[in-house]
Amino acid sequence: MPPSRRAVALVVPVAGFLLGFLDFVWIKWVPFPFAELGNSTATWAVAAFALGCWIRSGAVRAAVAASVLLIVAVPSYYLAATLLQGDDLAVIWALTSFVWMAFGVVAGVVFGVAGIWARTEGWRRVVGTALPVAVFVEEALRFALKSGSYPGAWWNVAIDLGLAALLVVLIGRSARVRLLAAAVALPLAAAGALTFAAVAGS
Repeated sequence: MPPSRRAVALVVPVAGFLLGFLDFVWIKWVPFPFAELGNSTATWAVAAFALGCWIRSGAVRAAVAASVLLIVAVPSYYLAATLLQGDDLAVIWALTSFVWMAFGVVAGVVFGVAGIWARTEGWRRVVGTALPVAVFVEEALRFALKSGSYPGAWWNVAIDLGLAALLVVLIGRSARVRLLAAAVALPLAAAGALTFAAVAGS
């Protein structure tokens, strides 16, 4: 049974707060190389995907809920930085914060809907399964490209690819879906890497 609207309305803001706050805690106290998972766009995208899976049905509801999740997580992250590290609280309403919230809306729509699609049939199921895999492959590509200036990057490449493999096994419900999703994830990851490079360079 899909959760009720009331359950979604109660869970989403709490989950968003915990995502942002615990993300900063993870970065601050978890040792290298696993600390990078806290500072990971892929981790947040997969959180939005997991929320869509939990909601089960209703693409619009999943997209809105996942967007709210990521929007709430941004100020929560900066609040944790203020409380635990003494950063300036004003960063919460700085332009950078609003930019990340805007990215959160885009990621929430894409990965919230992907969580719904992963529970359907046909091509939507394959694409829904492929998207969370693709974000970790894309992140692994970014780490590989900066390995020359970041000697520890290959550890993060291995971790991201390992998580991508784990996700395709856990989310894909059959060998056929897993193989197709793995194949689809590769061009999606390449497209994501190009998009990320274009946004970062603009």
